[in-house]
Amino acid sequence: MNLIEAIIFGIIQGATEFLPVSSSGHLALAHYFLGAQESDLAFDVALHLGTLLAILAYFRDDFWQMGKAVLGLQQEPSETARLRKMTLFIAIATIPGALAGLLLGQAAENYFRHPALVATALAGAGVLLLLADRTGKRTRAFEKITLMNALLIGLSQACAIIPGVSRSGSTITCGLAMGLTRQAAIRFSFLLSAPIIFGAGMHEIPKIIKNGMVEGQTILYVAGFLAAAVSGYMFISFLMQYIRARSFAIFAYYRFLVAALVLIALFLQR
Repeated sequence: MNLIEAIIFGIIQGATEFLPVSSSGHLALAHYFLGAQESDLAFDVALHLGTLLAILAYFRDDFWQMGKAVLGLQQEPSETARLRKMTLFIAIATIPGALAGLLLGQAAENYFRHPALVATALAGAGVLLLLADRTGKRTRAFEKITLMNALLIGLSQACAIIPGVSRSGSTITCGLAMGLTRQAAIRFSFLLSAPIIFGAGMHEIPKIIKNGMVEGQTILYVAGFLAAAVSGYMFISFLMQYIRARSFAIFAYYRFLVAALVLIALFLQR
């Protein structure tokens, strides 16, 4: 991998981590069709930490307020209770995805990355996103999220272990299906992504320390990290603004298009 490829992969990671189109699916397809070698573990972690920085930067006020509530630094009791409840919901919703990563992460890397499977997952999850966006009542605000909502959204996040499903896509789809507004579904999905991305990165760091980073590749890790952080922040901001007056339909149609192109390309390679 060279510097340009590192930046491209960082941009892809930052964009597709938050758009409901699957970052892991796009990276798997990019590796397959661009002929680039699979990135090493340290580089993958650098990309994910870049997207984590984007989340923390964009939602800094939310995380700051939740942190103060947990530490008892909030002045208003009712606001403290609300923020602590939301922090607990995010923690509970993280558990299914974390367990899926621990139990099925290796299988996902070895068996779930074939382009045909990625294309199928892109199309199938796109259908569910389109249905949820069109049929969901979209009447419940962020503050109305319940423990059951959080748990079900967390379970949907576990499905994103399959490249092509999309972590943000599955959680947004579930939120919409349960009647959340588009803004509430996106906000909870993005806040929920922080602990799962942080946990995934921390889980892999001991392996990086044990095996070491590829000598002379530090500049690639830094470039990928920065590209993912900048791209991630830009696309979070874009989606939060875009969805105020528009639906998620365009992302479902995009998934259908990519799936079709992948299947056509695979057919032509036969």
